[in-house]
Amino acid sequence: MIEVNKLSQLEVRILGALIEKQHTVPDSYPLTLNALLAACNQKSSRDPVIDATEGELLVALDHLREQGWVLEVNKGRVLRYEQALAKVLRIPSQSVALLAVLMLRGPQTSGELRLNCERLHRFADISAVEGFLEELAARQPAALVLQISKQAGARECRWCHLLAGEPPVSSVEMPQLDLVARVAYLEQEVEKLKATMAAVLEK
Repeated sequence: MIEVNKLSQLEVRILGALIEKQHTVPDSYPLTLNALLAACNQKSSRDPVIDATEGELLVALDHLREQGWVLEVNKGRVLRYEQALAKVLRIPSQSVALLAVLMLRGPQTSGELRLNCERLHRFADISAVEGFLEELAARQPAALVLQISKQAGARECRWCHLLAGEPPVSSVEMPQLDLVARVAYLEQEVEKLKATMAAVLEK
């Protein structure tokens, strides 16, 4: 059985990189091992930036191949790799594009996703982006994306993928925890002021 929400961070990066390169450098796709390693360790348009080794990549590829996420292709004596995310998840190309950008660049707002998806799929407007995100979030039996609470000072909510499971608490709950902490601090300050005023009035 394919474990949809239990991929490793490197496996997620591999899939994202394969989807990206399929659209941006179609003449080089499917990718050789060296090309895929370079795409995974790319410094631009990546969050987080990683430094995977060839050995780590091979282990991750073996697992992805066993699960059906990645296919090996013999092309001109050289072994190459292609992704099968749409087939595994049974989702349209628009959703594949959104997931790929989330896998490569981390949590983003709907507006950021629309802009960053340009080379993979051109969305007509932000509402189109949000429509596909909502479908992915409502997917059964397991959601594929999650809307994250607004960060302090942020105007919009961000979205993250769930292919590697639930995101760390720091990326989801810290804004809420920060707010709770600030409210608690202010309540303490109010109590101190009340005590001070009471003391002054008694004199």
